[in-house]
Amino acid sequence: MTTDFVISVAYQALYTLIIVAAPLLIAGLLVGLGVGIFQAATSIHEMTLTFIPKILAVAGALVVFLPWMLRMLLGFTIKLYTMISTIAH
Repeated sequence: MTTDFVISVAYQALYTLIIVAAPLLIAGLLVGLGVGIFQAATSIHEMTLTFIPKILAVAGALVVFLPWMLRMLLGFTIKLYTMISTIAH
């Protein structure tokens, strides 16, 4: 097991993590931005106003993207399990 191999596996893990988390983070970001613009336009500065829309957006994105996220994680896990034979030798 070389350092290049370890770096490659770590890179794949971080890439998978970013790709899997991106839809949820983008949904929360867009809803937060929309609520922020709404608050600025209406001069409503209630801090708790952003929580419920963000939670609903992230939950909706989770429902929509969960099958895809599971396929990505399962694919990465299968790659790791197939690499066990190369790591052991």
